[in-house]
Amino acid sequence: MSIKDLCLALCIIFAWGLNFVVIKLGVTEIPPLLLAGLRFSAVAFPALFFIRAPRIPLKWLIAYGMSISFGQFALLFLSIHLGMPAGLASLLLQAQAFFTLWLGHSLLKEKIQRHHYAGMAIAVLGILLLAVESHTGSKTDLPMIPLLLVFAAALSWACGNICNKVIVQQHQVNPMSLVVWSALVPILPFFLCSWIFEGSDKIVWSLQHAHVHQIFVVGYLAFIATIMGYGLWGYLLSKYPTSMIAPLTLLVPVVGLITAAIFLGEHLSINQMIATSVIISGLVINVFGQRWIKPKLH
Repeated sequence: MSIKDLCLALCIIFAWGLNFVVIKLGVTEIPPLLLAGLRFSAVAFPALFFIRAPRIPLKWLIAYGMSISFGQFALLFLSIHLGMPAGLASLLLQAQAFFTLWLGHSLLKEKIQRHHYAGMAIAVLGILLLAVESHTGSKTDLPMIPLLLVFAAALSWACGNICNKVIVQQHQVNPMSLVVWSALVPILPFFLCSWIFEGSDKIVWSLQHAHVHQIFVVGYLAFIATIMGYGLWGYLLSKYPTSMIAPLTLLVPVVGLITAAIFLGEHLSINQMIATSVIISGLVINVFGQRWIKPKLH
């Protein structure tokens, strides 16, 4: 990989890691479902006027948009709004890798290798350690409902991954076209849910009293984290092997944890740091395990 493309990849990873800090800042002032609706409105408009719609069945566009966009971000934004630390959210959301393996095996009959099982077992151990830590009565306790919500968000992301895999296997699709046009799908559900659960008064007040930094939050989530992030990531995937590019996403929770500590003052207890290290180890084994096993077999 050229130095220019490596720097580009690291910029994307940093943008995605910082994304969780921006979400935390956003949901403290804007109702989470409204914020998500604004994000995807900004993703879809005006980009869809310049990008052709993907030629895929409407049912798959809806399934993809409702899972990877509505389901994932409704649950993630609610989780962070209800107290999930931004740094840990960036890590725990990576459970989508294991949910994707399980769904791929169950629905698409894909094989799960030994290193996948090992990675899942180690990551589950780390998650259990975090769950136990949430009941210690200390100031760094993790609230259980936000913890469950972030795992539900990871499961929804995994469902979106399966939809994406089916779409790519059956149709030739421009990734940016799929991102932009699928953003249309969750807009109405987000605003409808915001009206029902957050109330019209909060919606009106938030829109009337929007400040520059709140507009920045929506712009960052829509243009930096979504349109530019996925667009440039698609460019890298088209230029280099997936095996070279995909593992870089392991740096996202690292950036998320560091930036949350710097900008939000989030700090983990010793037990939480141990649990976090165990989960990251599981993710690393899931990604690189096959490379370590093959040399031993020869």
